[in-house]
Amino acid sequence: MTPPEPTSSLPPEAAAAQLLNQIALGYVLSAALQVALDLEIADRLASGPRSAADLANDTSVTEDGLYRVLRALASAGVFDEQSPRTFALNVPAAMLKKGPASLRDLGLWMTDPFHFRVYAETLHSVKTGQPAAEKVAGMPVFEYFGREPKLSAIFNNAMTAWSAPAVAAALKAYDFGGIGVLVDVAGGHGHVLTSILQAYPAMRGVLFDLDHVIAGAGPLIDAAGVAARCETSIGDFFTAVPTGGDAYIMKNIIHDWDDDRAITILKKIRTAFEGRKNGRVLLLESVIPPGNQPDFGKLIDIEMLLMPGGRERTAEEFRALFDRAGFELTRIVPTESPLSIVEARVR
Repeated sequence: MTPPEPTSSLPPEAAAAQLLNQIALGYVLSAALQVALDLEIADRLASGPRSAADLANDTSVTEDGLYRVLRALASAGVFDEQSPRTFALNVPAAMLKKGPASLRDLGLWMTDPFHFRVYAETLHSVKTGQPAAEKVAGMPVFEYFGREPKLSAIFNNAMTAWSAPAVAAALKAYDFGGIGVLVDVAGGHGHVLTSILQAYPAMRGVLFDLDHVIAGAGPLIDAAGVAARCETSIGDFFTAVPTGGDAYIMKNIIHDWDDDRAITILKKIRTAFEGRKNGRVLLLESVIPPGNQPDFGKLIDIEMLLMPGGRERTAEEFRALFDRAGFELTRIVPTESPLSIVEARVR
């Protein structure tokens, strides 16, 4: 079977129809990817190609169903059907294996059935402005995570996995020198903070998050070898954040919230800076460019609309947020990841 004709070589109407079909059927590939991740197919192919029958026997599923799922993924460029009904890893599929630089945990979160239920209610968010996740879960999504340990673990593992390439890119692009104490607000299991502490041996850090999140941070801090320089703190950033920081960093936190709640968080940091000059806030966030160009942030913006009720922002929208919270936007530093470092200082 020959692959579909490239869209660029089709007549305009046929190309448009193919584009619309790809968008409309996007959830099919997402569901297929969830199956491959759940069954750990990439890891099972690490030693070489295997037949669908062999893989099905290993995973206690039907050969026919598994073959059809893998064939669909291979048609989209994930896995390679090297001979009839026999599959091998290719570069995208290899990124689903467990281990460093893996996209497995992020994929497990983005394809989780909870996402399917939430996205089925997208129109609810468009009509009301309220998060679809609240309609599905019956409560704010982060409160729901606290009551669902398995889903919470999937989410936190995904955020840790997403942090690895983002913080590596940030360390290449930005000089964190001169910061004595760095406070990571809502820092999850601590990957961002521990990575920065490893790169700057004179720096001390404070990891701040909710109790059920901090409970899972100890092993990562210990493994990073920075336990002597990294303390943890439990609390709610809408109430207060730890004092004593020279800088406060947040990765993909401000985008979780609407403007009023984002400003509340920033004002709590501003209060924590009282008496300290040159305090800075560092956000690792998408910065939405103008125009129609494809951009990762424009898709994650829909995730923010549906899940916590937040948004991705343009440079001017960040500037306005900081101004209302008592900071001045000083610069935006692009990185090799989809996230930029948005820097502000006490005004």
